[in-house]
Amino acid sequence: MAAPLPSDKRRIETLLAIMARLRDPDGGCPWDLEQTFETIAPYTIEEAYEVADAIQRGDRDDLKDELGDLLLQVVFHSRIAEDEGSFVFDDVVESISSKMIRRHPHVFGDGDADTPVAVKGSWEKIKAEERAAKSDDVLPATLDGIPMALPALVRAVKLQKRAARVGFDWPQTSQVLDKLAEETAELKAEVDKGAPTERVMDELGDILFVYANLARHLDVDPEQALSSTNAKFERRFRQIEAWLAEDGRTPERSTLEEMDALWTRAKNEEQSQTVTELPEETT
Repeated sequence: MAAPLPSDKRRIETLLAIMARLRDPDGGCPWDLEQTFETIAPYTIEEAYEVADAIQRGDRDDLKDELGDLLLQVVFHSRIAEDEGSFVFDDVVESISSKMIRRHPHVFGDGDADTPVAVKGSWEKIKAEERAAKSDDVLPATLDGIPMALPALVRAVKLQKRAARVGFDWPQTSQVLDKLAEETAELKAEVDKGAPTERVMDELGDILFVYANLARHLDVDPEQALSSTNAKFERRFRQIEAWLAEDGRTPERSTLEEMDALWTRAKNEEQSQTVTELPEETT
């Protein structure tokens, strides 16, 4: 029979005990018992995105819940590791605590980083030293340690940043724009000659990679930029549907020309509203 749960429902020990109960072969949950690192990983990624979504929406109550869901993922992975004898939750806490102290020598040691830029530089230097210490090579590879599971645009920027640190980068943003034009022309050539999907995908991938590089040069997060545009598209398209619904119609019963005109109307109204909301200039 499994041990009773701790009475204090607010402590981390309660959550650990709940997960232990769920993973208990004697009376635990069949679904939880069959999970592995690999099957849980997609949920971990999904929960991280839901945290980011709650932050974007400014919903603090939802953020509280989503952070709890994300914490559960850490506890779940730790329990799977404990069941196989790899490590326990306390080891996870010890690892991150040691890392935070090690990477903040200006707070916990004799470091002298006193600006955000200096702190970031110190952090990256320490990370590089840690990667070198882990590597079996005498000279660790520049691109080591960038997770394969990152979203492709995020990973592209990280690869480019790492390469830029050793001088492999365009000095001017204009050169990135020139490269973008070059890659776009190459994609058009492949499309025009009816190239197989593999070739088109390869050229399109090159364009996306250059777009990520352009975002890096402009100091813009490409994921955030695309997320913003996704939201803008959704907002305007929903407005199109609403206007059509007022006439008893749906997009399927409308022409592209009609919807395009409504899109322009939605865009103009948004821009007009933005101008109206701008603060008046003071004299």
